[in-house]
This record gives sequence, C-alpha cells and structure tokens, in this order.
Amino acid sequence: MEKISTSVLEVKNLSVDFISDMERTHAVQQISFELEAGKTLALVGESGSGKSVTAMSIVQLLPPQQTRYPQGEIWLRLGEERLNLLNCSNDKLEQIRGKEIGFIFQEPMTSLNPLMRCGEQVTEMICKHLDVSHSEAEKKTLALFEEVDLPNPPAILKRYPHELSGGQKQRVMIAMAISCNPQILIADEPSTALDATVQKTILDLLKKLQVKKNMALLFITHDLQLVKNFADDTLVMYRSRMIEKSSSKNLFENPLESYTRGLLSCRPEPGKRIRKLPTVEDMISGKIVEKDNIISEESFEQQIAEIIQQPVLLEIKDLKISYSIQKNFWGKTIRQFDALNGINLTIRKGETLGLVGESGCGKTSLGKAIVGLNEYSDGTILYQGKSIWEMNREEKQKYCREVQMIFQDPYSSLNPALQIGKAIIEPMAVHGLWNTHERIAKMESLLLQVGLLPEHAHRYPHEFSGGQRQRICIARALALQPKLLICDESVSALDVSVQAQILNLLLELREAFNLSYLFISHDLGVVKHISQHIAVMNQGLVVEYQDANALYHSPQNTYTQKLIAAAM
Repeated sequence: MEKISTSVLEVKNLSVDFISDMERTHAVQQISFELEAGKTLALVGESGSGKSVTAMSIVQLLPPQQTRYPQGEIWLRLGEERLNLLNCSNDKLEQIRGKEIGFIFQEPMTSLNPLMRCGEQVTEMICKHLDVSHSEAEKKTLALFEEVDLPNPPAILKRYPHELSGGQKQRVMIAMAISCNPQILIADEPSTALDATVQKTILDLLKKLQVKKNMALLFITHDLQLVKNFADDTLVMYRSRMIEKSSSKNLFENPLESYTRGLLSCRPEPGKRIRKLPTVEDMISGKIVEKDNIISEESFEQQIAEIIQQPVLLEIKDLKISYSIQKNFWGKTIRQFDALNGINLTIRKGETLGLVGESGCGKTSLGKAIVGLNEYSDGTILYQGKSIWEMNREEKQKYCREVQMIFQDPYSSLNPALQIGKAIIEPMAVHGLWNTHERIAKMESLLLQVGLLPEHAHRYPHEFSGGQRQRICIARALALQPKLLICDESVSALDVSVQAQILNLLLELREAFNLSYLFISHDLGVVKHISQHIAVMNQGLVVEYQDANALYHSPQNTYTQKLIAAAM
C-alpha cells in the first residue's frame, strides 16, 4: 500500500516541455521533492537549469499554449484534501494563487504595477482572497508593511513603485505574498538583484516570517553559498534534471556530484586569495586545484610593493558630479542631487583598483565620468599627468582609445543587428587602426584570446550565452589596445560558474597586456579576488581605501565593516 504523504506540497516525477516551431524542448525532466510546513527547501542551479520553470509549474503560470506536462503530479494539501494542481480548473487555481501559495518574483520593479500605489496593490490582493471590507484590507496592509520592516509604512502606502529603492520594492512584494497567510511561499531569486547588505536583511526577514507563520518555503537561487545557513534541504539542478538532494549541512560538508563541488568552489571567498578560480568544467573533467594556486600574504605584499613603484596612469582629484532634479520656470536648477562629493583616487600601470559600494553610491557615475559619458561639475581627471579637459584633439582620441569600458549587461551593449565579428572590427575602423585584412586578423585573434572561435564571427549576439556575450564585449574593448579598462559590474549578471571563467580571463589578460582595471562591483568577494587595492564608496564619498587584504582583515570604517559582515 502506498504511503500517504503528510507534506503540504509534493512534486512527483514532474516533466515540463516547451513547444515552439514544431520543436520540443525538455525544460524539466522527472523532478521530485516535498515541502514540509515550517521548512525551507532550496532549489539551486544555473540559468536555464529549470528552477523557475519548476516553480512556475506549481502555480501554473507558464503559457498553456506552449507548455506540455508529459508526466508528473503536483499535490497540494488543503486540510484533509489533496489536490493535483495539474488537473485544476482556472477558477480553482485563481483561488489557490495568493491564498494558499504566495509567490515572490525575482524583479520587483517589473512585478509591481507602476501605475498603482504600493498600498493599493496589496489591498487588492487581500480583498480578492479574504472576506474583508476595503478599509479592513487597508489596515491589514499597513500592519503588513510594519511587519516587513518598511520605513514609515503610512508614507509607503501612498507611494508608487518607482519612488522606492530595490530593497523596499522587494519588501512590498513580500508583504503582498504573505498577505493572505499562505501555507507555502515560493521565492524566485528574491535577493539576486540586491546589494549584499540589503540581501542579508531580506533573507533574515524571510526566515523571521517563515518561523512566525510556520510556512513552507521554496527558495530558488543560482548561488549555492547563499543557502548554506538558510535552507534545511537543498536540491541541485543541472540541465533540467535533479542531480543531487540532501540536507544543506550534508551537501556543503560532503557534496557527492562533481557539478555541486564545482558550484561550491568557483565563487571567490573573501578570506582566501587564489590565482585561478576553479570552474564547474574543471570539476566535471576531474581537474584538481593545486595547492600553489593559493597566493600567500607575503606574495601579495610583494605584489603591492611592485605596484606602488609603477607610474600613475589615471589620477582623480576632488571630482564632483551633480544632477539637476528640479528647475524653475527660467531653467535654473533649484534642487540637485550630488552623486559624487569630492573623489580622490589613483590607478597605476598594471594595477586593479576595486570600487565597492551599494547601489546609488556613485560607482557607475564615476566610471562614466572617466570615459566621458558623464559630465562633472568640479575636479580634475588626469591621464598620464594631463587633464583630459586640456587635451588637444589627437591626445583626446588617444585617451578614448586607451581607456575603455565594459558594461554590466552585455546584451544591451551589443548591436543585435550586427554580427559579432563586425562589432569587434567597428571600433578599429572608427579610430582608423590598420587596414581591412589586418582588422579581420586582429578580430579573429581577439576571439581566440577570450575563449571563442574565429568561426563565431558571423553569428549575432542572441546566438550566444550571457557569459559568451561578455567575452565578446571584452574582445571589443581590447580591440583598441587599451591601457585601462573600466569594468562596471561586468560579472554581476552572470552565473557563478560563468563569473569564475570571466574573472580568470580578466586576470590572464591583465598579466598578458599589463592592463590596469577599475573594477566596479557591489560584491566584496569578487572585488577582493581581482583587486590589489579597494576603495569603498558610500553616498558619493570614498569612506575607506586600503590594499585588498588589509581592508578585509582590518576595516576601519563602520560602513566597510557592515559590507564585510554581509558578505560572510
């Protein structure tokens, strides 16, 4: 006789296929798991592994015309009754979504209605599922905003989503998801787009609410390290299949699969510095990271001493940037936002300066000012000892060639209608470097240097993965033989395994071409791995500057200490 499950949700042998243009894609293949009340199950894997498809299948939010379920069952417990969600009517599913199963989406800005005030959106959910009046629903919304630790809840009720920070928008989403006291909460990458300190507070909040309400929590992420002290059990997915499931404690202490070991090892650790990050491919192929891969404190100190002897490449003196946020009838600024409040930094030849801080602190404004995409109101930028404002036309062209920027989102940085070979050749043609045959040869050489093939030159950006597109952007930046690369969150949007490949590539290129980097990121572990010196920014100011090891081991500023604590 089959044992009856006591779990609130049971997924049995679920397979999901997508149908398009007479093709069938296996998005999820035979995945099984159970959710218990008060427990957290983490679903971990890289982009495209099937995590979000599994979650969306539970609440039946996948497009019905393109989705097929070849096999499997999804059983939801409603009191003494068990319901197979794959066989439910749309009306029944409408009742279950929100009331029995709450869902927190990855990007709150696109999940919240931009035309409705935040309070109205949560009140609408409560009125739909609970038998209460509109005024009672408003009171409950206010109480929920207080429960999720939103500052000044009465004011947040009346604000629109665009008026809130990323962390505040995510708290509104959490309030909406728990508003009807669901027995299951599904959180799909709820902290991925957030800064480390905000990420920690969101995870702490989810755990506090789960304990208080005894909810089952399905937590979806691509970052295995994130679930270490958060989830009771962890399920690892790879290429649409479940490859390992265990208690989180056992998984971290004794991972059985080489893929899981790769995911664990390829993320930079703030407490350890190594020459080359292991990749998932290394683990799957059986390569072992050698002990001499670790850089000792003495070796790093010697590296710092050598860097200090190098000539200054770029110097920033008392740089200030202000944006007008309100003008009077005559166009005169009467209110302004100070993005940078007097920045002083130096980058030497062959040095990587890490610039770390939370969103809105001025990191990107500084990077764009260096490459001329932002005007600055005061201060000086000196390149090889000369102010960029005092350069003649030839010197300015040389500066534009030798200082390049790699942006966060490689897809929006590439022309979708331009083959990638032509995209790499284009800057060479603009600056009049070499003849046509030499440019083609240079382009093919660059593709090889960033780990791609010359035959990829005729493909378009949409034919590549995120990591490959970032490699293309790096190749394009290298086409002009730069001396300084501004890397603006250039690995933040990538899976940890792809991130490791790009970080290894950047370090190899630094050694090969004696490049300097300004490496901008909110991830302190990544910044420490690649940088010799780190500058910490907060509210338009550099609040701390030290060599990378010293900053991690003995931070002087309380804000830096908070960043490091969040990264641990």
